[in-house]
Amino acid sequence: MSRQDQYDVTVTIDGLGALGTFDTFKGGEVDSDEQKYRPGGMADPVSLGGAVTMGNVTVSRNYVLERDHPIIHQLLNVVGRAAITVSKQPLDLNKVPYGRPLVYQGKIKTVTPPEHDSTSSDPAMLEIEFVPTGTVG
Repeated sequence: MSRQDQYDVTVTIDGLGALGTFDTFKGGEVDSDEQKYRPGGMADPVSLGGAVTMGNVTVSRNYVLERDHPIIHQLLNVVGRAAITVSKQPLDLNKVPYGRPLVYQGKIKTVTPPEHDSTSSDPAMLEIEFVPTGTVG
C-alpha cells in the first residue's frame, strides 16, 4: 500500500539548476486517441489504438523567501522557453526511494508567484505548470 505523501518530487530547470523538492504534483496523465474500425459482415469493432498524449503537469511548493524569492524573476523570464525535468520518486514507509522514478520533461508554460490576501494566513505557494514532451521516462 502507498499514500499520496510517499513521493519525493524534484524539479530541475535548464539555466537555473536543481530547485529541490516540491510539495504537490498534479496532471501528467497519459492518454490516447481512440480509433475504432468496424469491419464488414457485422463483425465486432476493432480497436486500432491512437496517438499518445500527456496532460500538462503542475508542481507547487510553499514559497520560502530565502530560497524562492532570489530566483522568482529568473523563473518568470524563462516561461515558454526553458526545459524542465520533474522526477517523481516513490518512497517506502521509511522514506527510502523505491524502484525507478517517473521522469517528466517539457517546457515551462506558466509560473505563478504566491497570491496575496491581507486577510489570509494560508501558505504562500509557488506554482509551475509545464507541457510534457515525449512520454514518461
